[in-house]
Amino acid sequence: MSESFDFINASAQEKITHLEALLTAALEPQAVHIEDDSAAHAGHAGAASGSHYTVTVVSERFAGKARVARHRLVYDALADEMRRGVHALAIRAFTPQEFAEQFQ
Repeated sequence: MSESFDFINASAQEKITHLEALLTAALEPQAVHIEDDSAAHAGHAGAASGSHYTVTVVSERFAGKARVARHRLVYDALADEMRRGVHALAIRAFTPQEFAEQFQ
């Protein structure tokens, strides 16, 4: 899927849609939301290509896993993009129960 996607030359919305699709395929989340934080990193390496993101994922796949293991699942799902255009990720990974307790 990601091999044919030209991340660097895609629009900001195309990049987000692509990242969401990869996370959905890998983690079967109840919810996934990605914010492009690149503007806040103007002048920083990688910011010009729109490559700083905050990723929020709510998935049962995180149940029983420590924070580092959850982040690894997200990084694994986005491995190609991490090599080809994503410069930085801030990850918020919740189980559905944790998300409900914290935000509802």
